[in-house]
Amino acid sequence: MIEAFVSIKRNTLFSYFTSSIVPARKPGIKMEGGGRVVYMFLAAFLCFNIAQHAFVSCALTSELQRKIAEANQEGPYLGLVIPITFELHPLLQNPAYTASDTIIDLAGRRFRFGAIGEKPVILVMTGLSIINAAITTQLLLSFFAIEGVVHYGIAGNANPSLHVGDVTIPQHWAHLGLWSWQRYGLGPDDKLPLENNGDYTRNIGFLNFADFTSNVSADISADNQLNNIWFQPEEIFPVDGIPEERQHAFWVPIDPNYYHIAKKLQDLELERCINSTTCLTSIPKVEFVKRGISQSIYVDNSAYRTFMYNKFEASPVDMETASVALVCHQQRLPFIAIRAVSDLAGGGSAGANEADTFLSIAATNAVSVVIEFVKLLSLHS
Repeated sequence: MIEAFVSIKRNTLFSYFTSSIVPARKPGIKMEGGGRVVYMFLAAFLCFNIAQHAFVSCALTSELQRKIAEANQEGPYLGLVIPITFELHPLLQNPAYTASDTIIDLAGRRFRFGAIGEKPVILVMTGLSIINAAITTQLLLSFFAIEGVVHYGIAGNANPSLHVGDVTIPQHWAHLGLWSWQRYGLGPDDKLPLENNGDYTRNIGFLNFADFTSNVSADISADNQLNNIWFQPEEIFPVDGIPEERQHAFWVPIDPNYYHIAKKLQDLELERCINSTTCLTSIPKVEFVKRGISQSIYVDNSAYRTFMYNKFEASPVDMETASVALVCHQQRLPFIAIRAVSDLAGGGSAGANEADTFLSIAATNAVSVVIEFVKLLSLHS
């Protein structure tokens, strides 16, 4: 019990101090001697004092603190946040990426230091899902000197005008996995529980399960006890806001400057073939679209795909990007997401999911766009 309490208190205090110091650095400005001393002192002070009250080891050893401080002297860095290994490896193997000797393992994550062209970067893999992506992004921003974040990977597709292999860059992202599930018998005109308190809203819209009932004749109205789910915005607490005073966000914009720079990649040539016999039927392109959606769900259902496109004009659908966007939005750091289409969610004309065949092309194309974007970003910096 004591160890659990101290662990929570230690992590809370350390997060407080690091978030107060590290995000205060401006992009393009290194953390100078005074800032490093304060950072190191606070870390050591917290570890020492907490250890006096319980038999626990500090999460940050003195060696780890030293490595982080030394790495930050070479910053600021562009953070590259990557979901899983088959999206990470094409970048590690690309000749445009130069790895340094610095690797820092922290809280179960590996932070790889290197450069793309002249741009110093930190690569970190999140693992699948909204939660993993949010945890990893916050660790990156709290402990390292980061000037902006590029998130990339593959995605399913809800937009019928896009094709497998295309690389999408949406202007906005939303997390679609926060719901108020309405009880059976109530409908769109009925208030949700706690709606008067501002906890939940009907402003974004809902999905009615009965609309997807099959094998029902036209003269019989469909019904479903699952009723309606109402989509909700996230509660956010920006660094420039008042602590514990919530704000709300549903559609999170990418950085307009990053988007403007990325526009120059519209005619970038992308891979079309896996080998001499297996090629995509269309030539992949970089596509600038309105919206992307994330939720901790692998979508391989055509009815839900159609709903997301018709309701929200969503194109890429994935399991991580919105959480990366929400963390960067709250920390007021520039952010962009680059997602390559690996399949039409729910399947196209083929019986099997296209991702089984074209996964490698999608991952390769995403990396190609990321590399060229980072090179352009270096020129604009």
